[in-house]
Amino acid sequence: MKKDNLKSFLEVKNMTETSADLYFYGDIVSSWWGAWDDTDQYPENVKNFLDSAKGKELNIYINSGGGAVFAGIAIYNMLKRHQGYKRVYVDGLAASIASVIALAGDEIIIPANAFFMVHKPWLSTWGNANDLRKQADTLDVLEEGMMNIYADNLNESVDIETIRQFVADETWFTGEEAAKYFDIRVSDEVQAVACISEMYKDFKNTPSSLISAKQQNSIDKTHEFLFDF
Repeated sequence: MKKDNLKSFLEVKNMTETSADLYFYGDIVSSWWGAWDDTDQYPENVKNFLDSAKGKELNIYINSGGGAVFAGIAIYNMLKRHQGYKRVYVDGLAASIASVIALAGDEIIIPANAFFMVHKPWLSTWGNANDLRKQADTLDVLEEGMMNIYADNLNESVDIETIRQFVADETWFTGEEAAKYFDIRVSDEVQAVACISEMYKDFKNTPSSLISAKQQNSIDKTHEFLFDF
């Protein structure tokens, strides 16, 4: 059964008396029901992980195209509250809401050839003109929440309006580029870890090096999240 497989995969791994490893190697989803792949993460699972790792240092590994905004914000806040040093490694990609989760670390390390991507939140919706205007207002509020997190993690000389424009343009930074704007430490290039996220086909500026032939062939297919970022 899928549930049993997920339970087995999501058990805490590599935990010692002083540290534990946490992986974000799939999409960020709202709950177990939205976890279509064993690598997808959701707030309840992260909460259970943190409950079992109280007071320990965390090594957080990220290779994710993002996912559900509210779930990502919840995960970010839970990680920030964790009483233990948090070291984040972006192994291949921290895109969309995964870029926010990455900033929950006390130390963030990105290889020079990895990617960090920011963009405006989006959603799938329907309804009349009033419904659509309300949803647009909701997106503006969500974006401000993201901007507040980015603002808390900027290098001293960087103005938040610069990041706001990057967000509007859907900007893909290499590790070296991200370190110019955010409080991030860039490391030497490593062999990039492929990311299997289906979210690639929803982004407009995805670097060609991240899109496999299979993903490129399916780029026009519909893939939806409720409140994606």
